[in-house]
Amino acid sequence: MNGHHQENGMENVMLFEVVRLGKSAMQSVVDDWIESYKHDRDVALLDLINFFIQCSGCKGVVTGEMFRNMQNSEIIRKMTEEFDEDSGDYPLTMAGPQWKKFKSSFCEFIGVLVRQCQYSIIYDEYMMDTVISLLTGLSDSQVRAFRHTSTLAAMKLMTALVNVALNLSINMDNTQRQYEAERNKMIGKRANDRLELLLQKRKELQENQDEIENMMNAIFKGVFVHRYRDAIAEIRAICIEEIGVWMKMYSDAFLNDSYLKYVGWTMHDKQGEVRLKCLTALQGLYYNRELNAKLELFTSRFKDRIVSMTLDKEYDVAVQAIKLLTLVLHSSDEVLTAEDCESVYHLVYSAHRPVAVAAGEFLFKKLFSHRDPEDDSMPKRRGRQSVNANLIKTAVFFFLESELHEHAAYLVDSMWDCAAEILKDWECMISLLLDEPLPGEEALTDRQETALIEIMLCTIRQAAECHPPVGRGTGKRVLTAKEKKTQLDDRTRMTEIFAIALPALLAKYSVDAEKVTNLLQLPQFFDLEIYTTGRLEKHLDSLLRQIREIVEKHTDTDVLEACSKTYHALCNEEFTIFNRVDIARSQLLDEQVDKFNRLLEDFLQEGEDPDEDDAYQVLSTLKRITAFHNAHDLSKWDLFTSNYKLLNTGIENGDMPEQIVIHALQCTHYVILWSLAKVSEGTSKKEDMLTLRKQMRAFCLMCQRYLTSVNTAVKEQAFTILCDLLLIFSHQIISGGREALEPLVYTPEASLQSELLNFILDHVFIDQDEDSNSTDGQQDDEASKIEALHKRRNLLAAYCKLIIYNVVEMNTGADIFKQYMRYYNDYGDIIKETMSKTRQIDKIQCAKTLILSLQQLFNEMLSDLGPSFDRSSSAFCGIKELARRFSLTFGLDQLKTREAIAMLHKDGIEFAFKEPNPQGEGHPPLNLAFLDILSEFSSKLMRQDKRTVHTYLERFMTFQMALQREDCWLPLISYRNSLQAGGDDDTMSVVSGISSRGSSVRSKKAKPATGKRKLPEGKTIQETRQSSSSSDIWMSREQSMQTPVMMPSPHLTSTIMREPKRLRPEESYMGTPQPQHHQTPIDYNTQVTWMLAQRQQQEEVARQQQERAMNYAKLRSNLQHAIRRGTGLMEDDEEPIVEDVMMSSEGRIEDLNEGMDFDTMDIDLPPSKNRRERSELKPDFFDPASIMDESVLGVPMF
Repeated sequence: MNGHHQENGMENVMLFEVVRLGKSAMQSVVDDWIESYKHDRDVALLDLINFFIQCSGCKGVVTGEMFRNMQNSEIIRKMTEEFDEDSGDYPLTMAGPQWKKFKSSFCEFIGVLVRQCQYSIIYDEYMMDTVISLLTGLSDSQVRAFRHTSTLAAMKLMTALVNVALNLSINMDNTQRQYEAERNKMIGKRANDRLELLLQKRKELQENQDEIENMMNAIFKGVFVHRYRDAIAEIRAICIEEIGVWMKMYSDAFLNDSYLKYVGWTMHDKQGEVRLKCLTALQGLYYNRELNAKLELFTSRFKDRIVSMTLDKEYDVAVQAIKLLTLVLHSSDEVLTAEDCESVYHLVYSAHRPVAVAAGEFLFKKLFSHRDPEDDSMPKRRGRQSVNANLIKTAVFFFLESELHEHAAYLVDSMWDCAAEILKDWECMISLLLDEPLPGEEALTDRQETALIEIMLCTIRQAAECHPPVGRGTGKRVLTAKEKKTQLDDRTRMTEIFAIALPALLAKYSVDAEKVTNLLQLPQFFDLEIYTTGRLEKHLDSLLRQIREIVEKHTDTDVLEACSKTYHALCNEEFTIFNRVDIARSQLLDEQVDKFNRLLEDFLQEGEDPDEDDAYQVLSTLKRITAFHNAHDLSKWDLFTSNYKLLNTGIENGDMPEQIVIHALQCTHYVILWSLAKVSEGTSKKEDMLTLRKQMRAFCLMCQRYLTSVNTAVKEQAFTILCDLLLIFSHQIISGGREALEPLVYTPEASLQSELLNFILDHVFIDQDEDSNSTDGQQDDEASKIEALHKRRNLLAAYCKLIIYNVVEMNTGADIFKQYMRYYNDYGDIIKETMSKTRQIDKIQCAKTLILSLQQLFNEMLSDLGPSFDRSSSAFCGIKELARRFSLTFGLDQLKTREAIAMLHKDGIEFAFKEPNPQGEGHPPLNLAFLDILSEFSSKLMRQDKRTVHTYLERFMTFQMALQREDCWLPLISYRNSLQAGGDDDTMSVVSGISSRGSSVRSKKAKPATGKRKLPEGKTIQETRQSSSSSDIWMSREQSMQTPVMMPSPHLTSTIMREPKRLRPEESYMGTPQPQHHQTPIDYNTQVTWMLAQRQQQEEVARQQQERAMNYAKLRSNLQHAIRRGTGLMEDDEEPIVEDVMMSSEGRIEDLNEGMDFDTMDIDLPPSKNRRERSELKPDFFDPASIMDESVLGVPMF
């Protein structure tokens, strides 16, 4: 390592390169340096100093002359001047595998250096003093790289010194023991020479220990005390991580409140990675039970903080907090109160699986890990007498007390890793359900039996599928070979157990719908081959009999669907039991269909006054058939004819029971879908396709007729089925090589589209209190309100899919989009996604739809408030705010949305000047205020497009309009100003360098129309497309025209007329004649004369006009802010809100300093005396308020 230095002191950075490459053994590298140090310690130390400088990423080099003649502070200042901070990266933060390894090599080098020097060099009062002084100075630097690198080096140096101190302590104890043993010998046998040697050795060890204490005090006071609250989170994390190592490694010296307080304070750090280091440091301490006594005071002071960290917004921190509490619980049951434990218990239902699993381990430790010693000594018993019986009951009690009954799957998943043995004891669960209780044992209640069956089902699903429930995890992971074997073994065992027990369970609980529904799901997870290989056919027959009885006994939809799914699972052609199950299924369905046809014929013959019992029988049978038709093909029974007859009778008579109509619609829907599946296979006849086409169209007409029903539930069912059928049989059906299905394509007529839209407007966009029918008169029931909202969301989503897939006209979405702000909390996500999808399909048509929705709202406002409405009214400001929201959805790439935005402005301008004022041409058009709304989209225009739009605007303006300054003309002034802003530069264009290429809007030719479809406005599709095509080229045409010279428009902040200039003839304004205005051209002399005549009058009222304009602008701005601040709508379109560190509110930390000493104590290695203190260190220049919560700062905790 030596021999590389030049005469002027410049040295080769060999040490840094060797450590960076990491190819040499670290011990040999350190040994080489030690040899260099013994040869010339100044040269070697200079090499080590430059090593730290180079590790910080500094290109500067400390020369021999600098080392000899300059103080550390001067050297550091010199290096700071030579530091290249342009990139901001330095070795500890650089990316790549090489630099990731560098950090570990750097830390290893420091540790090996101290270990190899621990017997001589570190006590020479030169090497360690120089290194510690340098690192202390660097750690106080304003340069992050110096501070970060030197803090890491100092902390690793401290850790190595702690290890040395620990070895010294052990050696001192051994020496003291040897000395005592020798001194206690008889005088004749006592070796005085050995006593003197032992005394001398103990003295040397004591001196060395004192020296090590001084070094550690210097590092602790000079580096740690300042850097544990550094502005950089990584530096704070390094300090906390290392102090945890010190306390664990040398607990006698460091594990006391003087050092624990730093970890306690830092648990309030604002950065998750620092809080995480605190928890992992504490885990290492609580894991060792021997240290619990020293942690009692810390636990009492900071237990509440640790409990609150289980709700940390950083999931990694929350997981480690729960694991720490588990260790605390393991050390003592008395530390955590019942409230503390309950705050962790509910986390087993967390959607984040690591948090839930950690909470499950805590729950298992608390409730399930306590067993009687007698249980382990007694022979293993099975069933309800087994050891697990009480534990399973405990799980049931906990599940019921948590009051989250629908989340059993999440509870099972949380405890699966730690309590699988208990959860897979299915024999015990069956015994608890079927066997009589033992003498003195309390039997399970009905509610507890229901919970046990649900938990049992969840354990079987978890064992069979081997993946967490919905909402936990990102997807199915690949199982290992061991996990696959466990899965197969579990499936085999569960099948062998429940194939025998399930018929008995169904027989016992056959009348309980909830229990039966869960039990019927078990066969879905069976290994059906076991029925044959295990010779369990008789149990299969028993199961089929029980299912048949349940079908005949129940009318509950959930039970019937569970039976249908069970038959579907058992009817698998791959297994030999298929024929046996298929025969049983066919017999059951034959009886049900025959019974339905017989009952229906009698029911329809009764006329307008059907018997209630007959209606109930028809409904019950229809429910069973519908439930089975969902999963089974019943086409051979021709259910379409009977159901269609039933529905047609309901339309004609109008008194058909609601539930019968709903299930008849659903059953007929299944008939259509099964027929389509059969036709899609390509093996059907042509007659089948024609029959399907006829049935589908007839059924759609029937559903359309039911949209006018008086019953809301029937209308909702008809609407949902109609939307599904229109989507399935749209033009999408022929995609993917299915051109043969083209005869089935069904396009809804304009009347049907209108009815669907009216249904949405009448049944979805309503206030919660108005939805009385959907909630069955239970408006006060919160659960029913949520369910009703969920139903309305599904209805809206079904219709929006029709818009997205071009089944209905896109412009019908205007009625949906205009509700964006008013119903944002309920449907904002659906409407926003619909806007996004429609923009992907056709940007221009989407823009026209958005502006149409604003026009509709404007017209509604005019009809309510009249043409002389106040532009500061909440209605107008609401429309303007909606326009702003629409503008935000266009994004920042103006080039992509250029044509769409231009077309939006074109339609808006035409709408604004569409209706002339009946009072005369001197008054503004009725819709002129719409320009104020349109100005919200001006910022989305490119520079050159602003000029084009301004030119197009001038075509609709007369000369008198340009001169008007009254309040009623302010929208025109404001809109013109928005078009002129940034018109002379290209700052508004986000895509620089392409403006020349995109200076003219590309025109698109209209595609030839293949057919004509009626629109609500009465236009055909062909006319609409031609209109759109002609509109696409309006910008290009206008750009080729010479822009008429308009008088400069004053800004909104002033309405004072400028001093008129003498106009040249070519600058005079010649009004462009418009057919809708029939304006007479005004010559130049008339203009000037009129302007001079009006000048006096305008100057007199100028100040009043100005004040009114400014007041209007301020009022409009204030109202906008009030709306944005008050409504709280759609905040995701704006800046994100910074969350608190904790998901739950933190209590204030009070009385944390009671009985504690805040002063930074000297490191006291027991036993030690006569410590030498080093000089005072520089103060800390970093503001701790930017790091810690305010409640922590300035509060002495110890």
